[in-house]
Amino acid sequence: MDADSDESIGDAGRDDGAPRGRDSMRGLARFFPPAPAPGAAGDAGLFGPGSTAWRIARERLVMAGGPAALLLQVAHPLVGEGVRAHSDFTTDPLRRLRGTLDAVLTVTFGDRAQVRAAAGHVARKHRPVTGTLARSSASVPAGTPYSATDPGLALWVFATLVWTALQVRDRFLRPTTAEERDAYYRDMTQLAHLFGVTDAVLPEDYRGLERYVARQFRETLDAGPAARLIARQILAPEPPIIPAPLRPLPSILAAGLLPARLREAYGLPWRRRERVVFAVLRRTTRLVVPVLPGSVRYWPHYRMARDRVRPER
Repeated sequence: MDADSDESIGDAGRDDGAPRGRDSMRGLARFFPPAPAPGAAGDAGLFGPGSTAWRIARERLVMAGGPAALLLQVAHPLVGEGVRAHSDFTTDPLRRLRGTLDAVLTVTFGDRAQVRAAAGHVARKHRPVTGTLARSSASVPAGTPYSATDPGLALWVFATLVWTALQVRDRFLRPTTAEERDAYYRDMTQLAHLFGVTDAVLPEDYRGLERYVARQFRETLDAGPAARLIARQILAPEPPIIPAPLRPLPSILAAGLLPARLREAYGLPWRRRERVVFAVLRRTTRLVVPVLPGSVRYWPHYRMARDRVRPER
């Protein structure tokens, strides 16, 4: 349910001594997880160069779905309660996103030893995350138990990551075909297994995942007080990590990706101004991203993995 940590999986113990928040651009750079160690030569890990997982997850642009994914996660009353009770989001509100991103990138692009280490790290963080829902929500009564090791809750977190990644790709890069969606979903179920999602709860294919997400939208999600408090910390963290002119962007991106009911529940503005900015972002990224050099467009984790499995000449 929560892959956050005081340390980045790929760069444990890193500290350059800079005061937090002194410079928002530097803060943003430190937010992104660094590439892991190169790993064992020739070891492709879970997937490999021909996989849809590598082709989609290599895009830094997928990060644009991070705020929406987090807001979807904590809108589930039990996930939100787990984050509220067990994450120090008031002092480091984006630690959850940073930790989840680091874990997913390491498992996707790491060698087999790095994959095992990342999965073990997440499992250790999850074990103590247990409790009961403090307040009733519209869909879940107070006193309902939760655990980060519950496969059903792990499925919801996994679903938000897959769903938002494909939403971002479709809207900001190019439409994904049904075959690509199914291939990506099949690949990512291997990651789901490592994070506690069992075959018993996994949908059969991506269309099944979409039906599951739609059902959660209708029947379970409830952006209550805890979720709204977490959302404010996520969308407008203190100290800020991005320059002042760009600070509305996380809210605009989340509002454009979330369903209308949740957008309204979180109180996210979606006036003409926000809709225009979202549309301009979509058009701009579709034009610009395809012509960017790989060093800018792709995560260093992907470039490291590609070099690791490239035959020596």
